[in-house]
Amino acid sequence: MTTQSTLFESNPATQTLQVPALEVSQGNGRILYSFAIDGKQLPSIATVSRLRRDDESNIHGYQRPEVLTHIATIRRYIESEAPMIPNALVVAFDKRVSFTPFPGAPRNGYSCPGLLSIPLVDDVSGEDKPGWIVDGQQRSAAIRDARVSSFPICVTAFITDSDDEQRSQFILVNSAKPLPKGLIYELLPATTGTLPIPLQLRKFPSFLLRRLNCEVRSPLYRLINTPTMPDGKIKDNSVLKMLENSLSDGALYRFRDPGSGEGDDDAMMNLLIDFWSAVRQTFPDAWDKAPRQSRLMHGVGIVSMGFLMDAIFDRYSRTRIPTEADFQADLQELCDVCRWTTGYWDFGPGAQRKWNELQNVSRDIQLLTSYLLYEYKTRVWSKQFA
Repeated sequence: MTTQSTLFESNPATQTLQVPALEVSQGNGRILYSFAIDGKQLPSIATVSRLRRDDESNIHGYQRPEVLTHIATIRRYIESEAPMIPNALVVAFDKRVSFTPFPGAPRNGYSCPGLLSIPLVDDVSGEDKPGWIVDGQQRSAAIRDARVSSFPICVTAFITDSDDEQRSQFILVNSAKPLPKGLIYELLPATTGTLPIPLQLRKFPSFLLRRLNCEVRSPLYRLINTPTMPDGKIKDNSVLKMLENSLSDGALYRFRDPGSGEGDDDAMMNLLIDFWSAVRQTFPDAWDKAPRQSRLMHGVGIVSMGFLMDAIFDRYSRTRIPTEADFQADLQELCDVCRWTTGYWDFGPGAQRKWNELQNVSRDIQLLTSYLLYEYKTRVWSKQFA
């Protein structure tokens, strides 16, 4: 196996690591650096930017926790007789890292060999290291833990001081892999740059979800289960579906900019807060419970109630935007037909369903939505406004 000294040279005078590298120019002036390093040495120059939120609910970092079973599998392979990991790790360096071409080095228009100078930082926590692993944290951890003296690994790097660019590259690198969707959706609102169309379409709903989950005035404050709020009771994807449905042709569509797909998020938030506050007040016994204890907090309830929000808004929108009191008055008319925690839903002759038999599947969501909308139109729609 190649020795460490042939991979790079340490400059003790300036405490830098000098790595032979290839500078590659891509479109629009973007620069990449390709080099090899002993994977055992990678933790000395790069760390992992863990996904977290600060006290003001702002998002930081982007990496999920280490997957120990995945790391163990890779480690066993590295410890085998003839291992090979051909795919490169991706590292983002800050601007303390620099590249110097070799004197007289040949250029072919897009690549040039030289030395990449990386500062060595005595930082146990890793927060001040010059590099962050954008892709390959499990492989890096496996090499770190493997019972081998060294293991050279290929690295592709770029230089930036922007957390947004790191998050954007992290999403782009991982969107085609089995990365948890919740992690991608939580990162989207804090990400800039060009994204695939499906992810771009989910960026604004994810932004609204973040506000609902992080603003104290929201009735859904910290109730939505996300990677940074794992104790939340409501699945993030259920809330996203509710928001996307309303943005496409429901109440939130009225505040939407057709050109950008976004819109007046403050007006949308006010409406969402008024509606879900009314839901909380109308069904207190079903609120803030685990989905297995309340179908109101279950995906089938969240999505169906989103359609009911749109219907109530549509009724009032002819004269005004409904208030929390308006929502509560209309929802009150449905209390005796809702079976969120006990009893049976009465969907018609021969169509009774126990309260917890409804599942978060399209068939049951459509069944409950149709039932709630029918009861609402029958009981409330034609009534005069107070």
